[in-house]
This record gives sequence, structure tokens and C-alpha cells, in this order.
Amino acid sequence: MRRPEFIARQAAHPKGFVGRMIARIMARETATPNRRVLDLLDLNEKSRVLEVGFGHGHTLARAAERAQQGFVAGIDISAAMVGMAQTFNRDSIARGLIEVRQASSDQIPYADQFFDRIFAVHTLYFWNDPLAHLREIRRVCQEGGQFVLAFGPKEDVRAVAAFPESVYTFYSVDETHSLLSKAGFRNITTFHEQIGSRDIVFARGSR
Repeated sequence: MRRPEFIARQAAHPKGFVGRMIARIMARETATPNRRVLDLLDLNEKSRVLEVGFGHGHTLARAAERAQQGFVAGIDISAAMVGMAQTFNRDSIARGLIEVRQASSDQIPYADQFFDRIFAVHTLYFWNDPLAHLREIRRVCQEGGQFVLAFGPKEDVRAVAAFPESVYTFYSVDETHSLLSKAGFRNITTFHEQIGSRDIVFARGSR
């Protein structure tokens, strides 16, 4: 069954009460791939981490638990999600362990090579120009730093059919590998995991 367009638009850019409710649902639905991404990034206690599209903000907290002497930041285009993440991470933000900002990933408000670990989960579909976003992500990634992108691939036909094309743009594994390469990432690897009823691809690259 295809997801209604107004719900899909809330997933892309949550707003108001409905957006916050959807974010709470997504916090449960995306918990496993988010944890898997943190494992793939191999964080250490001094890692400088950026989450692109943090949504509910729970994964920022998990990253901060692993990088207790580092720095964890998140950007999201949704003011509602910024507020939600600020509330959930209030104590860590007050101590300077976590920072959240309202921003798009094609204009990241951090200096060149600021982070050594960057990740984005289920955001690729919403980028109007994915190459521009990936190049900007690479800009803020340190030399030798790691980026992990988790997404549902176009090859998962049944899952793709459940989302309206007016909101979601799906990419194949090969297309995504090519985008990462064109953006300047090296040593790109991809692999699939079945999480619930969905096929999730994890693409990892280094600067």
C-alpha cells in the first residue's frame, strides 16, 4: 500500500505535531540501521561526528556515548526536529558534548575537514541534487575520515512502490556508488542487510 503523500512529505520535512509523531515512529523503525551505522563508523572516545538529518535525535545521544571526549553535531532542515533533538539531548548540549543546528546538507555550517566521522540514514531520497550534498559532506570530512550512507535501494521494488515518487527519489546501488565516487570519496564499499521487511544498503567511503 502506497504511503499518502502528506505523510511522505512529513517524513521528508517534519512540521508541527504530526511531524513530531512521525519522528517518534521513525525512532523505533530506524533504531537498527542507526546502530549499525555507528558500528561501521568505528567511533572512538575522541571522534568528531556529524549526523546529517538527525530527526528525533536519539542517534546523536548514542554517538555521544561512544565519543565521550569528542564532539557530536547534527544538522536537520526541520525546525521541529531541532527542537525535539534539543529536548532529548538537553544535558549533553548543556555540557558541550552535542550541538544541533537547523541546516541543509548542501550548505553545512562547519569548516572544511571539521569531522572525522559522518553519517546519514534515509536522507538520500530527499536531496534534490545528491551530488551537491555529497560534495558538501566530503568538504567537512577530514582527510582519511569516514562517511556512511544508509538507504533503501531502487532494487527493492516492493518497498519503493510504497513511497510516492513526488517526494521520494530512489537510487540503485550502482548509482549511489557512482555518486559517492563523483563527489570524491574513495575506498567505497557497499553491502546489504535485511532489516525487518526492508533491504537496507550501507555505503561506506573515505575522504
